[in-house]
Amino acid sequence: MAGDEERSTVHAEAGQDLVGIVWKTLSQVYDPELGIDVVSLGLIYDVHLENDTIQIKMTLTTPGCPASENLPDMAQLAVSFALKDRAKVDLEVVWDPPWDPSMLNPETAMGLGF
Repeated sequence: MAGDEERSTVHAEAGQDLVGIVWKTLSQVYDPELGIDVVSLGLIYDVHLENDTIQIKMTLTTPGCPASENLPDMAQLAVSFALKDRAKVDLEVVWDPPWDPSMLNPETAMGLGF
């Protein structure tokens, strides 16, 4: 039974590493209009590993956002490339809760005048 516990711990640590890679990668994906990364903008709601798939919940500033067609694809492609087949990537665009400026990183908010 100790072997099962060790494997579970190793799997959890590997999952944490993958999630860390995803957050770092997403912090390098920039909104083309604002020139600010999606993490600082508060657009990433959740990143976790479920089975062998990285699950990402992302939003956009508004449903009619001009970047809405490209930004989620850019994020998913960047993460898929960074993970190099270590996990599948499932990015879901969600609208609840709706984005608002309080979700901005504090430094970003100051830079934008909030």
